[in-house]
Amino acid sequence: MFPSESTLTLCPHPATPAPVVRTIEAHAERRADGSLELSWCLRGDIARLLIPEPRSAACADGLWQHTCFEAFVGAAGDPAYREFNFSPSGQWAAYAFAGYRQRDATPALLGPPRIIARQSAGRLELAATLPPDALPAATARLQIGLAAVVEAADTVDGSHSYWALHHPAALPDFHHRNGFTLELAPLQVRA
Repeated sequence: MFPSESTLTLCPHPATPAPVVRTIEAHAERRADGSLELSWCLRGDIARLLIPEPRSAACADGLWQHTCFEAFVGAAGDPAYREFNFSPSGQWAAYAFAGYRQRDATPALLGPPRIIARQSAGRLELAATLPPDALPAATARLQIGLAAVVEAADTVDGSHSYWALHHPAALPDFHHRNGFTLELAPLQVRA
């Protein structure tokens, strides 16, 4: 499920503790059909984390309040972007924004994404596939922010840590466009 090459390492925000997580690696790949494949691999003391129990796949708000993996996707040069949350429970959320934290009424995802989550000793993996209609045009260069919220069961300094490719602000803020540091080239459209 988790690719061994082209992986990126998320880092914890300096303002949030992460004593029970060793690493979180992520991967994003734009497929020829226009879909976007995403994956995360968290390594650490899984027994000390609060991981949502499996549920029926459904759209749900507030997933970021517990352990979840997130992707923020926009087109280069366009302030609009989409936010996708994926819970190990199988639940998901999708939001459209016209600009920085400016919610748009446009549906961000018309159908459910495909989500696969696996947990083992020392490891939590999640893979998600977003269909082309959830993304900017295939001809756009994608700017992506990959992130994770991790809820620990027994930390003294705080129960949540916030992980991202880059943290551009003093407090955790996955919506900050300077955090969308992964770029994927446009698809080659044949005439």
